[in-house]
Amino acid sequence: MTAPHRIEVRLDVMMARRKVRGRDLAAAIGITEQNISLLKSGKVKGIRFETLAAICTYLDCQPGDILEAVPVD
Repeated sequence: MTAPHRIEVRLDVMMARRKVRGRDLAAAIGITEQNISLLKSGKVKGIRFETLAAICTYLDCQPGDILEAVPVD
């Protein structure tokens, strides 16, 4: 059996690569800046596929560029 993993959110990294500000992303996909901030910090329990798809479309990336499974220590 493999070791358990947790999901880390790398939205801040992708936003920096694309030079996108939180307010611009929030406005483009129709969510609040606060929700973008929570996503960037990883302080969320989940994300709707619709929201993830909108983020990926705006940032021209794949879900794996934003979410990463890392082993639990």
